[in-house]
Amino acid sequence: MHAPTVGTDALSRADRHDVASRLAIFDTLKAVASQLIVLHHLVAYGPLAEAFRSRFPALSDWLYYDGRLAVQVFFVIGGFLAARALAPALQPRPLSLPAVLWKRYRRLALPCMAAVLISVVCAAIARALIDDPSLPGTPSVGQLLAHALLLQDIVGVEALSAGVWYVAIDFQLYAMAALLVWLASRTGPTRHAVVLAAITAGVAAASLFVINRDTGWDVAGPYYFGVYALGAAACWLSRPGRSLLWGVAVAAAVLLALTLEHRERVAFAGCVALLLWGGLRSGLLARWPDIPALAFLGRISFSVFLIHYPVAMLVNAVVTRLWGATPDTAPAALVFAWAASVAAGALFHRQVERRCAG
Repeated sequence: MHAPTVGTDALSRADRHDVASRLAIFDTLKAVASQLIVLHHLVAYGPLAEAFRSRFPALSDWLYYDGRLAVQVFFVIGGFLAARALAPALQPRPLSLPAVLWKRYRRLALPCMAAVLISVVCAAIARALIDDPSLPGTPSVGQLLAHALLLQDIVGVEALSAGVWYVAIDFQLYAMAALLVWLASRTGPTRHAVVLAAITAGVAAASLFVINRDTGWDVAGPYYFGVYALGAAACWLSRPGRSLLWGVAVAAAVLLALTLEHRERVAFAGCVALLLWGGLRSGLLARWPDIPALAFLGRISFSVFLIHYPVAMLVNAVVTRLWGATPDTAPAALVFAWAASVAAGALFHRQVERRCAG
């Protein structure tokens, strides 16, 4: 979902070719996953969602319950890109931890806050048109500050837009990965790879076997680090020369964790990581076709993710006020909201996200 902190200009000629050959599959995965998340939210919030459910209950239930699994795609891809940016081939790159974290924060928090402010305005307009409990209330200064610091869930304040929880978790996960790389880089040069692999595996195991089994932790990065680390493992273990047995060991650990307690999201993330590892190791995914439409949707996926909820609020409010939220109006209105979300995401990507990425 997000570009790595260390750009591809720092990579070797061979790595540049490797990166280029892999981006097509990432764009496809991000494109499909982001659209599923938009559809999930469209059938989850507002009077149009309720009306749509009455006409298409099976489709609505599938998008609501299974569509949210698409977030796991971004966790796995995020872990993959973090590993490739911070420690390709398990070799930590020299980094200034404060500089890396600030760059990541700026990359995520600035567009997120722009989207939150847009959401606040759209919610105010929507509240003036309809009375719906799903609409966020007027925010306090403290609530806005919590969002700016990406702490809204940790301090227990109401989210001002759907999906902002993910931005906070993404930053925490990247910070955890950067910290582990920094710690490994403090050891002797001959031990960098071993130490990084060991401490990453240890934190991932703690997440998968203990922390992820307690839903009270779902507001913090450690809860999700196990699936994030699966993406990192797919990056490191898909490189030429890595023993197949390491991949088998990772898969066995995930299966053991699921045997202790089955978690659908962990299982799905494991399948995504397995797809990346097996496909890249075999070379099949390196030949994935570069489809312009999917590449475009993949590039704007973060912006679509950020801006679709304000769009959905406005469409819900206007349609409900003018024509009513009925089984007849809801399908066309939600299709329009979907298309408008993509268009708004493209504009937001060009005017906000790219400028924040700097």
